[in-house]
Amino acid sequence: MGSRASTLLREEEIEEIKKETGFSHSQITRLYSRFTSLDKGENGTLSREDFQRIPELAINPLGDRIINAFFPEGEDQVNFRGFMRTLAHFRPIEDNEKNKDPTASEPLNSRTNKLLFAFRLYDLDRDDKISRDELLQVLRMMVGVNISDEQLGSIADRTIQEADQNGDNSISFNEFIKHFWKFVHH
Repeated sequence: MGSRASTLLREEEIEEIKKETGFSHSQITRLYSRFTSLDKGENGTLSREDFQRIPELAINPLGDRIINAFFPEGEDQVNFRGFMRTLAHFRPIEDNEKNKDPTASEPLNSRTNKLLFAFRLYDLDRDDKISRDELLQVLRMMVGVNISDEQLGSIADRTIQEADQNGDNSISFNEFIKHFWKFVHH
């Protein structure tokens, strides 16, 4: 362990990540050097603390939620492959990807997967529903203290009212898609 040689990315690994995430060879090697510079323990994985050193995430009100999204349930380390898989959700959707092999699995940056990623930022307890409480927490993170709880509450209520179709006072992923589709559809 510890030897720098072991931290080099093997060609076949790059190929696999390319297939899985759609990033190009040069993007992968660039992101790999970013990954290793964040990997303070030099053990090939990143911890939450490693992520918290990224200035953009430190100042983002949803920084903790985004960091969380990199970690599989119950895990507190993420390897390069997992890191890339999460980043792939942020890749822009390219038109030429739509008519690719129909049997291939949906790319990580497909509209549905992007929306699922956004949905999970809200679904704090991972029960596949966004409750009023969860919506409030995220709204509070985003707007900070300059709006009263009362105002936030009515925003949350209105959002749930508009999106909730089955009357359970929360937003399921399907309701989320239908409601937010109008904002992302182009």
